[in-house]
Amino acid sequence: MPRMNSKKEQKREAEYARLSEMMEYERIYSEFDYICGIDEAGRGPLAGPVVAGAVILPKECYIEYLNDSKKISEKRREALFDEINERAIAVGIGIVSPQVIDDINILNATYEAMRQAVHNLNTTPQMLLCDAVHIPDINIPQVGIVKGDAKSVSIAAASIIAKVTRDRMMYDYDKMYPEYGFAKHKGYGTKAHMDALRAHGTCPIHRMTFVHF
Repeated sequence: MPRMNSKKEQKREAEYARLSEMMEYERIYSEFDYICGIDEAGRGPLAGPVVAGAVILPKECYIEYLNDSKKISEKRREALFDEINERAIAVGIGIVSPQVIDDINILNATYEAMRQAVHNLNTTPQMLLCDAVHIPDINIPQVGIVKGDAKSVSIAAASIIAKVTRDRMMYDYDKMYPEYGFAKHKGYGTKAHMDALRAHGTCPIHRMTFVHF
């Protein structure tokens, strides 16, 4: 009588199948050796930079639990951040400050962060997979995928690189400006953040075009 798979084995097989589904776009464009996923973190907060990640993974690269950064815990994101950096062919990061966001608006700042991230790769990508956007002024073929961070392993990896990088920056800013609670809300407009703004006014990392209180 064949042995039934253990729960652990079943769970691993399900995770393998999930990741295989997330390689659909990487397989569609498999004629390219260097496919780069791109995503951002920090478009919505009232404070801090917008950060973009760009990641080129090896073909058929299975990284367990890789997913949209918003769907996994901070502890798992940190572990995946390290594994992505170890296993990726190339990782690039782009960071655009609150002051530039105020000057050129958040959409253009996001595009700029993405261009920086691609420029900072040590390998030139042949195809860009982007999370729902088309990056202007970049001379590389690209495909925008709606909810791409849940549909592409490359974009999911980029989302984790961007999110962890930005969160770490916000922890550092929390030490500089402890009265705002940046470590907890990462600059988003929570009640605690709004209360702090009313009590203390803005600080140098606030986006003045975003703050209304």
